[in-house]
Amino acid sequence: MTTAHKGQGSTSGVVLHLAFELGLWGWKLAFTVGLGQAPRLRSVAARDRAAVLREIALAKKRFGLAADAPVVSCYEAGRDGFWLHRWLLSAGVASMVIDSSSIEVNRRKRRAKTDRLDAGALVRLLVRYHLGETKVCSVVHAPDDLAEDERQLHRELTALKDEQTSLVNQIKGHLCGHGLVLATVNESFSSWLAQARRWDDSAVPARMQARLGRIFTRWQLVHGQILALETEQRKRIRGETAPAVDQVRRLLSLRGIGRNGAWMLVKELFAWRRGFNRKQLGALVGLTPTPYTSSTSSREQGISKAGNKRLRRLLVELAWCWVRHQPRSALTVWFLCRFANGKRLRRIGIVAVARKLLIALWRYLERDEVPTGADLVDWRSKMGAKRPASVLTSA
Repeated sequence: MTTAHKGQGSTSGVVLHLAFELGLWGWKLAFTVGLGQAPRLRSVAARDRAAVLREIALAKKRFGLAADAPVVSCYEAGRDGFWLHRWLLSAGVASMVIDSSSIEVNRRKRRAKTDRLDAGALVRLLVRYHLGETKVCSVVHAPDDLAEDERQLHRELTALKDEQTSLVNQIKGHLCGHGLVLATVNESFSSWLAQARRWDDSAVPARMQARLGRIFTRWQLVHGQILALETEQRKRIRGETAPAVDQVRRLLSLRGIGRNGAWMLVKELFAWRRGFNRKQLGALVGLTPTPYTSSTSSREQGISKAGNKRLRRLLVELAWCWVRHQPRSALTVWFLCRFANGKRLRRIGIVAVARKLLIALWRYLERDEVPTGADLVDWRSKMGAKRPASVLTSA
């Protein structure tokens, strides 16, 4: 999700730097024209765009700048998303969205922290960035409105599936407390529950049945929404002619990559991100190593886990699928030769497979390079409807 890059637009002469410290009800604005001076701090109501423009004009007057002097701004990525970034650009203000985890902080256990201090620190960081210290923070690559909207389907689908899993676990947990084991949940659960018998051949208590019924009602709602979204996804893959959907079909042509994985890779990354190399690609999903070396001490801390956590989770799952369904590929052969001995080594090695697989898929889409030894299939074979759930069982 994050990567360091040059600021948007060019600046020459004296530039007004603006940092936002965003809150739900109020914003703190910090202005400066360079290092070595106390920033001008002002407070405005949250989302009051007219007040922001008014404070920018007053700051230019205070610092003796022309009315058309360039302005560069920044704020931390978070709850407010990218709407402020887009509005600032439309108002002629250069804008950067900064990854908050990349900002330098005092390492003391106890340190002063207020909106005033944070805004001042952020505007000083912005000045350093535009003076050429581009490694002082990581800048989020902001998607446009369309690219952001295209990410909603699979993100909602993932959230609903997690919620469905939680509801199923609640049902199974309550039944386990009465000596009943449930294999899976489907539409026949209500009739199964009415006929279920405990260890003494008695029915499940009435209040517990009522509680399970309410949980099952929520499960039915979530399950229906999941099926509706999956149907919409299949229709779009079959019928749309957009370049992004064509990328989804191409990924589906690789054995071991399913509909949800191909869709998420394209919509989260490949459809709108451009101009990165393989190292930056690994950093985007947090699959880069983090060595810790000091004097004679040297150890590896594991992957950075920065960037897009959805893609990182997906890529590890795809790596296991790739090893299983692409046994003749060069990537699988490399994994089995190097990490075949022991479960612990396999769990470590599969992360390396995930990073290599991401790079291979990028080259496949960008340069039409099929991964070495990979098997291709007809993408239409993966577009079948979801199979019905199996019958409930109890013990």
